[in-house]
Amino acid sequence: MQQIIWKMIVQGNIVDIKNKTIYKGEVEVKDGKILAVRAADHSVENYILPGFVDAHIHIESSMLVPSEFAKIAVKHGTVATVSDPHEIANVLGVKGVDFMIENGKKVPLKFNFGAPSCVPATSFESAGAIIDSDDIKQMMQNPDIKYLAEMMNYPGVLFDDEEVLKKIQHAKDNNKPIDGHAPGLRGQDVSKYIAAGISTDHECFTFEEAQEKLQKGMKVIIREGSAAKNFEALIDLLPEHFENMMFCSDDKHPDDLLLGHINQLCERAVAKGVDVFKVLQTACINPVEHYKLDVGLLQKDDFADFIVVDSLDKFNVLETYINGELIAKNGKSFIDAVPFEVLNNFNTEKKKVSDFRFESSAKKINVIEALDGELVTNKIESESLIENGNLISNTNTDVLKMTVVNRYKNDVPAIAFIKNFGIKEGAIASSVGHDSHNIIAVGATDEAIAKAVNLIIENKGGICAVTATKEEIVSLPVAGIMSDKSAEEIGKSYAALDAMAKDMGSKLRAPYMSLSFMALLVIPALKLSDKGLFDGTSFKFTSVEVA
Repeated sequence: MQQIIWKMIVQGNIVDIKNKTIYKGEVEVKDGKILAVRAADHSVENYILPGFVDAHIHIESSMLVPSEFAKIAVKHGTVATVSDPHEIANVLGVKGVDFMIENGKKVPLKFNFGAPSCVPATSFESAGAIIDSDDIKQMMQNPDIKYLAEMMNYPGVLFDDEEVLKKIQHAKDNNKPIDGHAPGLRGQDVSKYIAAGISTDHECFTFEEAQEKLQKGMKVIIREGSAAKNFEALIDLLPEHFENMMFCSDDKHPDDLLLGHINQLCERAVAKGVDVFKVLQTACINPVEHYKLDVGLLQKDDFADFIVVDSLDKFNVLETYINGELIAKNGKSFIDAVPFEVLNNFNTEKKKVSDFRFESSAKKINVIEALDGELVTNKIESESLIENGNLISNTNTDVLKMTVVNRYKNDVPAIAFIKNFGIKEGAIASSVGHDSHNIIAVGATDEAIAKAVNLIIENKGGICAVTATKEEIVSLPVAGIMSDKSAEEIGKSYAALDAMAKDMGSKLRAPYMSLSFMALLVIPALKLSDKGLFDGTSFKFTSVEVA
């Protein structure tokens, strides 16, 4: 019997990024690889180019498991991601990383997971697991682990912490890149950080900071996520530094993912007058080459990973191919849902209203000032509002009580105060609290905060909003940070919750995303962990009360 050899030809305008040319041609595919890319005469006006790669993303922040994330991302022309699974690792340890890898393998999108370098992110909070240097050594030998994920503990690098240096060395021993995370690090400090072997940073929030890091040999990843948005600040660096830049989301909430992905950044960059070839090198080529990904770049013998778009200014994705398979066409994804085991780690009892009382007679308090669209916060002082010896929320000045509650064991809630959430009634809460994913809540009254926290505990994870008359929750049963539902379902529920938070007074663009970062101690200036108020500038605990 004659063997059938599977072949396919796709025609269009070939976008040759490396040679900066566009020509009428066709791509011939055989058994998942590109057999030939050649000139050909035809009347097809679409453009064929390599697929987009998100150079740094936490899949967990989409509240979707990898297989569900893939269903949506491919519609926007994304063929691969560079993914740090440290969110689930902080909850479940190495077992959580294994879950992400195995779930990701069940779909065509090429997930490239790293070994989380900072679990827990700091010693100043309670996480559900620890990944030490011995674990990293084992993980680095795993071919499914492509790199050492973001080294958030930059003080550990600067002060030659033995455990941190061991982790870095294990990555070097296995010839795997090391990702950085060093917001605001400049001068001699950043030089030492780079000299340790750390090659990227996605945390730059000023032009000058990113420029310095580029000049010193680092690759800068422009981040435009649901909370942190640095595109406008950094895009003017791209024309000169395009060979050493990439695009990423970092954190992408489900409602945003439904609208678009890296394709949106390409559209915005071209609209600003940046050369399209430079934009596409940043979006398609650089991540593949830097992380040595098994992703095709539209060359002969490459994996047949490419996309078809309608134009090189709007980048509307018409078709997405991975390993020669058509997996999305005209906004329809051909990836099916896959079964998976629901894992979790949630072990705390419901709280009383009195648990959120803060005894004080202080006239002034230290307050976290949240900044819309930024992960960094300011440290400010405010007049206190005391009722029966209890420090309470002041909705008139928008200085609201905030709590972080340990979800891994029963413990006393930590209390602080925060400005700019704008909530006039009720409370919002979430078990998505970077990076340890304890329960975090902000509210107008202690009663509302207790109600919101307990709703999260009852559901063993989720995001919620409560008022005196209404309570809404999006349950997140997978590690307390991801849904077991589709993006469409979770996106719709999340959008409704987002709208409710805004109806309660919040003026933030993404109140739940902003809330989730208020426990991220490694980003200055002031944050709250389950152990107390933390000054990220001095890297130590501080008092709520001003002495």
